[in-house]
Amino acid sequence: MAEFSAEPFLKIIAGLSGGRKKASQSASRCYWHLLNSIESSNPPLDKAEALELQAAETAMPYEDVVPALTELKGMGIQLSIASSLSATAVRLFLERNRLTELFSAVWTRNNSGGVKAAPLKAACAGVSLKPEQAIFLTDTLEGLNTARAVGVHPVLMMNDPDEAKRLAMHDPAGGIVSLHELPDFLRLISAQNALRRAT
Repeated sequence: MAEFSAEPFLKIIAGLSGGRKKASQSASRCYWHLLNSIESSNPPLDKAEALELQAAETAMPYEDVVPALTELKGMGIQLSIASSLSATAVRLFLERNRLTELFSAVWTRNNSGGVKAAPLKAACAGVSLKPEQAIFLTDTLEGLNTARAVGVHPVLMMNDPDEAKRLAMHDPAGGIVSLHELPDFLRLISAQNALRRAT
């Protein structure tokens, strides 16, 4: 949904590991590496939150975000944020970029009680959806695996052609290059489901 720097997350990982671990320079992969560290050791995150706020302060939404999400909302699609970031960081990002009103609910590690799968499960439960009725946009293998673990359909955001080719081998439920494609993608799924019910 946004372009953000890996640097704040690299600093958090270095702080949690005492500077011993190296992480990917890709912001998305670095973020998931951080989540694995949090999940495995449950460290105190007071200092990490300041760096998360730094990332949220500088993150720039892609130009297709507002028009695509506005169209989806007009279609009656329930849009929820499921993030392992702190509630403060997510709120800062949404408010700073005037995105808050596009989402019916926001789930973070604070109000879902955990990271990775926890916010995703909470997002589904919060709008009374069975996991198989929801999709989760991701651009990493960790995201694909987390969605599958919850039972949600993972849809691949194909931001990087080489990475997308590699991740497509892991059988996502679908893939889009731009959020502009998402409304038509969901219309296609809806039409296919209606056809199945009619036959």
